[in-house]
Amino acid sequence: MGKKMNETQKYSATEVSSMDQVELESRAFIRAASSLNMIKEHWDTEQGKLEEALDKNRKLWTIIASAMKEDDCPQPVEVRNNILNLALFVFRRTMDVLSDPKPESLNILIDINMNIAKGLAGHE
Repeated sequence: MGKKMNETQKYSATEVSSMDQVELESRAFIRAASSLNMIKEHWDTEQGKLEEALDKNRKLWTIIASAMKEDDCPQPVEVRNNILNLALFVFRRTMDVLSDPKPESLNILIDINMNIAKGLAGHE
């Protein structure tokens, strides 16, 4: 089994090294949205995974927001500000979901992540 894990890790490392940054970011947003959607769709059995999924989503948005604040960020100021405002919305919404968890409250976070992923995919 250890050998199989090593082969899988090699494949993942090769796959990641062949992707550009935009594709990696797009996939990260899709992965976060998919996790949240799975919890939403299977609320009765998957709700226990909500906090972890929200934390991963928050970390993703923290990385993106931090990149927008960098002096060498290639994005125009307006785009940077819009993404920072969106990140703040995601952070607030995450706190709302944690304080009053409901499956339908995940919809906006899922939609935002998928729209960002589509936007990133469209800029390749």
